[in-house]
Amino acid sequence: MKDVASQAGVGLKTVSRVVNGEPGVTPETERRVQEAIEALGFRRNDSARVLRKGRTATVGLVLEDLADPFYGPLNRAVEEVARAHGALLINGSSAEDPDRERELALALCARRVDGLIVIPAGDDHRYLEPEMRAGVSTVFVDRPAGRIEADVVLSDSFGGARGGVAHLIAGGHRRIGFIGDQPRIHTVVERLRGYRSAMAEAGLPVARSWISLGSTAPERVAAAAGAMLAGPDPVTAVFAGNNRVTVTLVRVLAAHGRPVALVGFDDFELADLLRPGVTVVAQDPAALGRVATDRLFQRLAGADLAPCRIQLPTRLIARGSGEIPPAG
Repeated sequence: MKDVASQAGVGLKTVSRVVNGEPGVTPETERRVQEAIEALGFRRNDSARVLRKGRTATVGLVLEDLADPFYGPLNRAVEEVARAHGALLINGSSAEDPDRERELALALCARRVDGLIVIPAGDDHRYLEPEMRAGVSTVFVDRPAGRIEADVVLSDSFGGARGGVAHLIAGGHRRIGFIGDQPRIHTVVERLRGYRSAMAEAGLPVARSWISLGSTAPERVAAAAGAMLAGPDPVTAVFAGNNRVTVTLVRVLAAHGRPVALVGFDDFELADLLRPGVTVVAQDPAALGRVATDRLFQRLAGADLAPCRIQLPTRLIARGSGEIPPAG
C-alpha cells in the first residue's frame, strides 16, 4: 500500500478508501490509484482485513446435491445476491447425509464465514447454536431447521401437492398413487399430507398400496410404480413427489401398455418437449435462493429480526400428462 501511495502521490488512507470502495475520493485521484495498483500488481490482503474488521465477506451454502437440477438455479441466485453485497460464496453438498451436513457447516464456520444458508439433511441443528450466538447469521431453505429457532424460506409443498392431486381428481381419476422420497424429509411429509388432503376432500379412499416412499433410485421407483400398475384395480394416475421420481416415471409409463396420468412436483428440463408434455407443480428455486440470501444480508446488516417462516407459492403447469383421462 505504501508503494501504491507513493506512485500515485497520495496518502495511505486514500489508497485504503479506493481499495475498499469507500467514498471521499475524487474520480481523478481514484484513477491514479487504480493505475498504480495495476502497475504494481497490488492485491488486498483479506486475511489482514479479517483480523482488523472481524468480517470475511464470505457466505457459506450447504445444499443436498449440486448435480440435482433443482439446486442449480438456487445456487446461482444465492451467488448473485452475495456478489451484489460484495461477498464470496463457498458451497458444498451434504449428499442428504446429516453427519456430512454438520461437518460442512462447522467447517465453513471454522473458516469464519459471515453467514450460512443451509438446506438441511438432518433434523437436529442444535450444533449451530454456539455459532449463531457467536454472530454467524443462518437461514434455512426448502426445509426448516430441527430443534432450533431460525429463519426458513420454503415452497408451499402441502398446497402444491394438494392442488396437483385435485387436478387429477377433477380429470376423473379415483385411484391415484403417490411415489415420494425418504419419509424423514420435511418436503416429503408435506407433499404426502397434501395428497391425502386432496383425496379426503374428494371423499376418496387411499389404499396402502397406493403410497410408496423411499429412495429415488430408478430401480426402487420403477418397482413401486410396477406394483401400483398391476393387479385387478391398478391406479390410473400417479403423483410424483419430486423431479427425480418424475423422470423415472416418464420412462416407466412410456413402456406401460395403457395410458396413465402423471403429475410431478418440481419442473425439469425438457418436460415441455416430451409427448405428452409433463404436467408439474413448479417451484421457483431461484426465488428461494434470492429471498433467503436477502434475509441473510438483512441480518448481517444488523437488523433485529425475530426468526420467521417465509413460504413461497407453487404453480400448476398443465402440459398433457396430467390431463390423460382414466383408462376404461
